[in-house]
Amino acid sequence: MRDRGDSYERLELLGDAVLQLVVTADLMRRHSAATEGDLAWMRQGIVSRETCARVARNAELPRRMLELAPPGVSSADVDGNESVAAALAEAVIGGAYLDLPFSEVEGGVLAAFAEPLSEAIPGRRDAKTTLQELAQRDGRSLRYELVAADGPAHRRRFTSEVLIDGVVVARGEGSSKQGSQQRAAEAYLAEAGVEGDAQST
Repeated sequence: MRDRGDSYERLELLGDAVLQLVVTADLMRRHSAATEGDLAWMRQGIVSRETCARVARNAELPRRMLELAPPGVSSADVDGNESVAAALAEAVIGGAYLDLPFSEVEGGVLAAFAEPLSEAIPGRRDAKTTLQELAQRDGRSLRYELVAADGPAHRRRFTSEVLIDGVVVARGEGSSKQGSQQRAAEAYLAEAGVEGDAQST
């Protein structure tokens, strides 16, 4: 892979395409009666930046990249950056596609994304989307505020609050900013007795 001179960005682009292909095919096998819209919605959550970043951290990709990084690059620049972690996962998938049989790449992707794939359910929206739809329906303002970010770069914990019409109605914690927002939305929906599902931790 290195001999080809493939850039990080090119591998990331290729990896994104491979990931979407593998995930879409697996979802179609799992949910043979699902509509195109349901399949697209489930895939969106599975290949999201947040999920890819979580997969990268589980595989310790940011740590490995940091070991090869030039002097001056901190762990916060790599492991503490969700976009970088997610891009790493996609780049590794792209590189694997160029160097390995597709069956091995597919197996690796399915293993790495096993949890979000198993959690995907046709017709079920994530908590933030559900809450956004409810707020829009009722003509109410909705926003999230990050109130804390604690822990080392490789084990960051974020805390966010959800505000409706300027009033804090719930709080949530997660391993990413987006994840903490999902948890906050979940907490509010649970208290309000509305079903919501989040795939974030």
